[in-house]
Amino acid sequence: MATLLRSTHNAYDTGMAEFLIIAGRSGAGRSEVAKSLDDLGWFVIDNLPTPLISKVAELALSPGSLRTHVALVVGSEGPAGTMAEITELQKDPSISTSVLYLTADEETLIRRYEESRRRHPYGSVGSLRESILAESEAIDILRGAADVEIDTSDLNVHQLGQRIEDLFAVNPEGNQMQIRLVSFGFKHGLPTDVDLVMDCRFLPNPYWVKELKELTGMDNEVREFILSDPIAQKFLVKLTELLDLLLPAYQEEGKSYLSLAIGCTGGQHRSVTIVNELETVLAKLNYPAKASHRDLSG
Repeated sequence: MATLLRSTHNAYDTGMAEFLIIAGRSGAGRSEVAKSLDDLGWFVIDNLPTPLISKVAELALSPGSLRTHVALVVGSEGPAGTMAEITELQKDPSISTSVLYLTADEETLIRRYEESRRRHPYGSVGSLRESILAESEAIDILRGAADVEIDTSDLNVHQLGQRIEDLFAVNPEGNQMQIRLVSFGFKHGLPTDVDLVMDCRFLPNPYWVKELKELTGMDNEVREFILSDPIAQKFLVKLTELLDLLLPAYQEEGKSYLSLAIGCTGGQHRSVTIVNELETVLAKLNYPAKASHRDLSG
């Protein structure tokens, strides 16, 4: 991983410039992210040629510049050159640089390209699927450098915009690491854009209780059923102790974003309850977190 992004509000306090490099697979939403960042007050440059990255940095750091938060959307051509420019930016102590990588699964990208009828940047390689795979392989170096990765396969424009606002608001409250908690169901697949994954399928399953089957972890009856079990209580205590150990260490290393996913079988009951409880527990530890439920029905 690359040097991790410091809290964005620090630019106002220290005179540093915040640089966000937006990279990823074509069709994964780079232009939509650029629009969201522009609405949040970032100075956004779309489709910036790689050789101009250093020039933009010079302008942002020039005396009197008001460009404290700069987002650069880079294409997928010449990823080695882009990576070299990112590395140079990260060497500059007056710039806090991070990389956002956007991805989506192949079927989603194919559908988006067929609907838009746009030509893929790697279109000369062969079929659309072959072009997508060739690009993915070529830009893997940028994916490896990402501080934050977002899979947009199941996100609409509004959901993607909310995720960007949660992560990159120019004036986030407080200076703690931003934490995202997400519940999911293993039968729907593992989330691809999280840092840590925990499995809670060992907990008693409300699905097998007739009165609770059609409810979810958002309902008090399900919550009480799960949390009344001693192993669930012990699990929350141990998980809280683990996070109480890890979060300060992550933050000390400069990590600004952490995503934790908790899964059960279908993502309806156990994982939803645990994520909601963990959100409350972390708030008491002065680590505000935002909970979401990927596979919750409705």
